[in-house]
Amino acid sequence: MAELTAVEARVLSAVDERWAVERLCALIAVPSVGGTPAESEVQQLLGDWLEELGCTVDRWPIELAEASAAPDAPGQEVLRTEAWGVVGTVGGAGRPALVLSGHTDVVPPGDPARWAGDPFVPRIADGAVHGRGACDMKAGVVASLAAVHALRAAGVRLVRPLALHGVIGEEDGGLGAWATLRRGHTGDRCVIPEPTAQAVVTANAGALTFRLEITGHAAHAAMRDRGVSAVELFAHVHAGLIAYEAERQRDADPRFGDARFPYGISIGRVQAGDWASSVPDRLVAEGRYGVRVGEPVGTAKAALERRLAEISAGHPWLAEHPVRLTWTGGAFASGQLPAGHRLLDDVRAAVTDAGGPHPGEGAVAAGSDLRQYAAAGIPTLHYGPGDLHLAHGPLEQVPITELVTAARAFALLALRTCGVR
Repeated sequence: MAELTAVEARVLSAVDERWAVERLCALIAVPSVGGTPAESEVQQLLGDWLEELGCTVDRWPIELAEASAAPDAPGQEVLRTEAWGVVGTVGGAGRPALVLSGHTDVVPPGDPARWAGDPFVPRIADGAVHGRGACDMKAGVVASLAAVHALRAAGVRLVRPLALHGVIGEEDGGLGAWATLRRGHTGDRCVIPEPTAQAVVTANAGALTFRLEITGHAAHAAMRDRGVSAVELFAHVHAGLIAYEAERQRDADPRFGDARFPYGISIGRVQAGDWASSVPDRLVAEGRYGVRVGEPVGTAKAALERRLAEISAGHPWLAEHPVRLTWTGGAFASGQLPAGHRLLDDVRAAVTDAGGPHPGEGAVAAGSDLRQYAAAGIPTLHYGPGDLHLAHGPLEQVPITELVTAARAFALLALRTCGVR
């Protein structure tokens, strides 16, 4: 742990826990599920806060028609009628020395009965803030804001700019980050405050959404032997996919640690049949396919296409009626921080000097916006409050201590990266 300068100590003392918790609760209260009007509402709220913090703010409507047609667009899984980008910049002129990028969209809360209360009514209990989006990743967004708030409260002026990117659509492909980078908002380095369970994440696997269509032969259920059940065919296909999934985990990047399925294949939705007493002649399954770190998306797609062809060829019916595969929705490539880049050490030092535990290095199996910033030539990693294991579930929460530590670390990182006048 390094000895803090007088300016650094002053900024750390200016990090306001109450201010941060109030802002986090206000963000959670906006039910910004992807594709709903609240997704735009939360962006406007973020823009207002950035202006209150003295940032120069760029707000713009994202051209959805362009995003649906552009060959490099990441894809979307929800229908949107509008979407907004928000970027706040503070400090000197020129290219930002540091970017803090966080998404404000959240996934649906699921069965409300599984929650201890309304998922969009924030609740503080046991030293944590609870609610949908608490850790994924509104706490990370607020930690970034709280860092700027501390810099301002301490009277610090940065030599080079610090930029905060508020993006939408991360949960279904990354529309917001894509539009932000396309608008020209870049920087020398980037930290994405996704929940990392106090580690630093320097790589993420990719994830591709796919649809399988399986064709059987309808018959009366009383004479089911006259038909070919698409459900039973799917059982054969699914068994083949499970075996293929196991093969893809071999020699996984060691940064994944003990993760069982860093490159998992998961079927998330299945629809079949139209009458209880008929043999179903069609089944549609939709799922998620993990992309290995460093594996081109085209290579990953071709590998699954080959395996499905082999699965079909090995079955008497499917050999004549092969599984149809289409790629739908979001497309997350993998991404990683360049080996040996000093951003890892700089973030670790900022965390420990802010009073947090020394962060280990890891990788995450989830797709994220990391790959978009990395593809734009911006060295990027994840560090943020909360634990991804609690995201997307009814126990979602974030410890207040982690929220504050992240804000303190981001403030130190901004001072050391952007410089002080």
